[in-house]
Amino acid sequence: MTPPPPTPPGEGEPVEFDIPRKQRPGHIAIIMDGNGRWAGERNLDRSLGHRAGAEAARKVVQECGVLSIGTLTLYSFSMENWKRPADEVDALMGLLLEYLPQERDELIANNVRFQVIGARNGLAADVVREIELTEHATAACSGLHLVLAINYSSRNEITRAARRIAQAVSDGSMRPDEITEETISSNLYTHGIPDPDLLIRTSGEHRVSNYLLWQISYSEIHVTDLYWPDFDEAALHTAVRDYASRQRRFGAVEAS
Repeated sequence: MTPPPPTPPGEGEPVEFDIPRKQRPGHIAIIMDGNGRWAGERNLDRSLGHRAGAEAARKVVQECGVLSIGTLTLYSFSMENWKRPADEVDALMGLLLEYLPQERDELIANNVRFQVIGARNGLAADVVREIELTEHATAACSGLHLVLAINYSSRNEITRAARRIAQAVSDGSMRPDEITEETISSNLYTHGIPDPDLLIRTSGEHRVSNYLLWQISYSEIHVTDLYWPDFDEAALHTAVRDYASRQRRFGAVEAS
């Protein structure tokens, strides 16, 4: 699901939000969970839950712009999601085909760089075309970096990286003792994107669902019982305040 662009950073920032910018996360990653259950509790088709989820994404993307968040990564469609009913998958892909052409000019106008991570060889040609058109059109933008994880699996991503590194060793362009953490990071889909500072999971589930497993090694995790369609600006503020209250030590001891 592809949300529209955010308000340019710093514009319209609410006075009541009292967390200084330097204490806010630079990169927020979100597992947008609960669309189907939200729809089910209202006796609605699951596709309407995904559409409501897209509206929630609209609010969150806009508010990330207001709060000057540098990068927002949304878990939009996992490789495991192909196991869902065909009509639900079609509805999710339809949202992409609807939003990408509709919002491309607005992304550019708001200086938002758009990127998709994940395996594109499993996506329909028209979906890939719209993704690539939007990425190309926004490539020079320097504001909010909006990343969608589509047909994404972290284990698959790491396996892909291992194969690429193994090929380099086999070709003789790299020695095994030259492989470092940076080597692995540079072969992931997220190469050049800073690791998430904050991971948000909605719907009360306490699992990471094969999402950015390498990248979230030191991310702070915020779980809310809200279903994704009910996650709004206030919920985002709560998550950012929770993040700001944490003491991030990255494995070291707290300074005395």
